[in-house]
Amino acid sequence: MKQFCAAGLAALFLFVTGASVRADDVTLRSQDGAIELSGTLLGFDGQFYRVQTQYGELTVDGSGVLCEGPGCPSLTDFVAELSISGSSTIGEVLMPALVEGFALQAGIKAERITQDETHFEYVLSSADRNTPVGRFRFRVSSTDEGFADLLADEADLVMALREIRRGELALAAEVGLGQLDDVNRSRVLALDALTVIVSPNNPVAAISVSDLARILSGEIDNWRTLGGVDAPISIHLRDKQSGIAQAVEDRVLRQAGLALVEDVTRHPTNSGLADAVARDQLALGVASYSEISNSKPLALTGTCGFQLRANRLTIKTEDYPLTAPMFLYVPARRLPKLAREFLSYTRSGPAQIITRRAGFVDQAPEEITLNAQGDRFANAIRVAEGEADLAALKHMVDTLSPLRRLSTSFRFETGVARLDAQSRSNVQQLAHAIEAGVYDGRHLVLVGFSDGEGPAEGNLRIAQQRAQAVKQAIEAAVETADLSQVQLSIDAFGEAMPMACDDTSWGRQVNRRVEVWVR
Repeated sequence: MKQFCAAGLAALFLFVTGASVRADDVTLRSQDGAIELSGTLLGFDGQFYRVQTQYGELTVDGSGVLCEGPGCPSLTDFVAELSISGSSTIGEVLMPALVEGFALQAGIKAERITQDETHFEYVLSSADRNTPVGRFRFRVSSTDEGFADLLADEADLVMALREIRRGELALAAEVGLGQLDDVNRSRVLALDALTVIVSPNNPVAAISVSDLARILSGEIDNWRTLGGVDAPISIHLRDKQSGIAQAVEDRVLRQAGLALVEDVTRHPTNSGLADAVARDQLALGVASYSEISNSKPLALTGTCGFQLRANRLTIKTEDYPLTAPMFLYVPARRLPKLAREFLSYTRSGPAQIITRRAGFVDQAPEEITLNAQGDRFANAIRVAEGEADLAALKHMVDTLSPLRRLSTSFRFETGVARLDAQSRSNVQQLAHAIEAGVYDGRHLVLVGFSDGEGPAEGNLRIAQQRAQAVKQAIEAAVETADLSQVQLSIDAFGEAMPMACDDTSWGRQVNRRVEVWVR
């Protein structure tokens, strides 16, 4: 980004997009008439004009210029415009609930107007004069379509059920939308999970992630392999454009180095998928946790006997290995003030309550007592070997007994030191809570854990390094709080409390984590 200063122009920021000028429908002229700029008006947020010119896309401070031409907006009756496109799972229930909650808190009215099956808008109006102050337009389709709309300059925000892919990242950066995987370019609205479902009449109760990948690739095609009946497995997934289906390929098959089998029954909706699986005793599907209907969810297991089930707490802590954050991607462009206020609202306490009521898993931290974590400690005792392991386990229990675990956890992307998407959002959520004074006078301990691969001393050292990295990320994210009011420290116990079996990459990923404990 380059900034140019000239007589009468308060600020001018240049974003080169490479797009050609379509029509000269506005002219921006400095107060003294010395400088003028013509182009197509792309947006106005009440303060800044966004114009496509022969120089590329420019953002100009409106306080220093006069606007002339048929495309000029009204400065007195400004209506904030926001276009949102993407996942129907997010757009049909969660986002409308959040918009209506935001309007209620802001003291404005929200009227929903439906155009067709995939398009609707909210007209936000002042309660006193009943005049429009904002229009939030929605197109609900799929994660793929949302990113396509953003790249075509037909959407301001993208609703996504998966992380942005490398090709989409490169295209977004190329057209001047910024690095969309940066912490400020994406936010987690709510949490969901990829849940393996079967018919309630199916005797199988658990499955390993490795076996799931082998089923989806066709290597396992009979229920007898999983302890069920001698019959073929029928695979059900969402449509190819769905973020849920794409997350299955990205996170289950690709990690196993496998490809999806061609013989798959596809469904356009989550409810249709879950209902079809519930009716078919030979069916297996991967569905959204929020919409499993009458089907039976399977626990995830491994050779060591650990089992993990998708529930609100295991999804929130990311202990369940197939947690699926629900993203809102925000490009590097200035949005209207009303839109920015709405984005801030999505991270507030009231928004988390609305998220829960809408049937999704919220991100509000919860305190978990030691007694409520009996399974975790029982598993740790079961895998302990020798006096050294038992001594380390006793030290951990003695240290953590006076504290409570927060549901906020941190995990890292596979093979790198970077926090994963949900954890980057958790940093912002925890920093916001610290800024709000939620933890004033309390002691937060960031506790590092590792998998069991390699020497115990090395694993302990790595766990300490991860805890320190999270501490630094939180301190960097806290902008306005006085950190002297909160005690923030680190500890580590290495491989002392595994959450899953270490015999797979998924199990090791779950075990490598930093937990937050509070006194």
